[in-house]
Amino acid sequence: MQSALFIGRFQPFHKGHLKVVQEILKSNERVILAVGSAEKNFLPDNPLTASERHQLIDAALKEAKIPAEKYCIVPIRNVNNYALWVNHINIYVPPYTHLYTGSAIVKACYLGKYAKKDGPDIIQLKRFDRISATKVRQAMTKGKDWEKYLPNATATLLKKWNIPARMKIIKDTMDVT
Repeated sequence: MQSALFIGRFQPFHKGHLKVVQEILKSNERVILAVGSAEKNFLPDNPLTASERHQLIDAALKEAKIPAEKYCIVPIRNVNNYALWVNHINIYVPPYTHLYTGSAIVKACYLGKYAKKDGPDIIQLKRFDRISATKVRQAMTKGKDWEKYLPNATATLLKKWNIPARMKIIKDTMDVT
């Protein structure tokens, strides 16, 4: 089975993430979405809990009519040791043949771990339509239009949970870890 790993914090899951998942599924039978830094929440760069991110991703993929058997969502705590990071990821996720990433550090970790023939194929991602979760979070904090960057299902849940208000409350919180 051709399966792909897509690692992200998904803070929050936006239209760019959805487009990546749709592209991955054009050439893979299944995508594993690894929700990174699962332990981080209620911080300006990581406002959402792992459970909230899981629910956002699941709702957006269902809304996009992606069958549940085509994806798997796995929350993964971070380890602050890049030499061990790939092994840590592999403990939690099912086997995969491809890694999709837009992150230079993720690519470097995988290239450092595997000889080219031993590891997954690494596919470098490009940002779609200049969408970023950072831009979404900043728009929420400033009270600007943030919903346009998100699948409807994601925006609906974020409003239901009153995440823009949370963003304003935690905007000056510092991550002490």
